[in-house]
Amino acid sequence: MIKISEQNKSVKHSLRTSATKAKTPAEKLTPIWPLLANDEERSIISQNLTIKECRRGSLIFQEGEPVEYLNFLSRGKVKMFRHGIGGRLYITRMIKPGQFFGIRPFFADQPSQTTAEVFESSEVLQLPVTTVNLLLQSNTALARFFLKSLATELGEAEDRTISLTQKHLRGRLAETLIFLMHNYGLENDGATLDIYLSREDLAALSNMTTSNAIRTLSLFASERIIALDGRKIKIIDPDGLKRVSKQG
Repeated sequence: MIKISEQNKSVKHSLRTSATKAKTPAEKLTPIWPLLANDEERSIISQNLTIKECRRGSLIFQEGEPVEYLNFLSRGKVKMFRHGIGGRLYITRMIKPGQFFGIRPFFADQPSQTTAEVFESSEVLQLPVTTVNLLLQSNTALARFFLKSLATELGEAEDRTISLTQKHLRGRLAETLIFLMHNYGLENDGATLDIYLSREDLAALSNMTTSNAIRTLSLFASERIIALDGRKIKIIDPDGLKRVSKQG
């Protein structure tokens, strides 16, 4: 009986070890790894994938550069922005772990239209676009995945463009705070946004000037919709925030 018990313990330990085994870098590409058709495709990705550890403030690629990699955010946060008239900065996307970014211009035969900057210490997995192109020629499931991703991204961009051009300042900032809440979630207190943006970044994400962003945040705080602590923003009244966004 003792031997059987020890054997069972050994088996359970082996199962736990196998279940908690760390993923290989290529297996971290969770959206596309299951779509690979065979070991040859998995080997192609494994052999060509590179890992880039990025510090806050470092640039992954810049506006105007040729597209060389398909980027996947494994850990951290990244913001994508471009410069408009007069050099004004506009944040076009906020990337969270588990998302691909920076490949749309490759499919359009264009250079990068945006700059990608690391917002906090991050791990980025990079796959050469030549490798991606090779896989797409034979893997229709992978092609459909990127087609759907690009279509979804386009739809979200259109919705956001309409909102940021039609809504007043309060509605724009409220929508931005809701977006950040949905995209990055809340801290353990269940209220504080799990991302600390500067007032300049909030303004760039909301299509307004920094002074207007500061003023509108203060109004939200005075109305007890949010609470401010430096860059920390606590959502006190999420329903109120949604009402402001909906009213525009």
